[in-house]
Amino acid sequence: MYQTLLICHSFLRWLLLNSLLYAIFRAYKGYSSKLVFSKIDNSIRHWAATIAHIQLIFGILIYIQSPIVKYFWKNFSEGIQNPETVFFGLLHIFLMLTAIVLITVGSALAKRKKADNDKFKTMLLWFSIALIIIFIAIPWPFSPLANRPYFR
Repeated sequence: MYQTLLICHSFLRWLLLNSLLYAIFRAYKGYSSKLVFSKIDNSIRHWAATIAHIQLIFGILIYIQSPIVKYFWKNFSEGIQNPETVFFGLLHIFLMLTAIVLITVGSALAKRKKADNDKFKTMLLWFSIALIIIFIAIPWPFSPLANRPYFR
């Protein structure tokens, strides 16, 4: 079960990154060109946030089953000295939760704005900050903290 969750989480990472990048692109294009916030833009906003929430559910399920995280919390004084266990035990979950909160707040605020330009601007700002945090928190193959392959 744990391996299946990891594979799904890894796949969803790419889906989330692509949906956020596309939502940010649409928000930038709409904001800079002063376009109308269409039903398609609203769907893109909604689905980017939904995919982020699905990814969060998989992440929490992995977190509570992870042998690395279990080791970290059972052997905190030793675990805190290992960058990889600190990354997965604290940093990854904290940064990802923060990013999901930013996506959720940004999506909700954009939905409630009256002016189309304000909707695009809100989505652009909040989703961009969340994307930067997500890029920092992903264990890329080149990451000095913890590295994992691009695909499991």
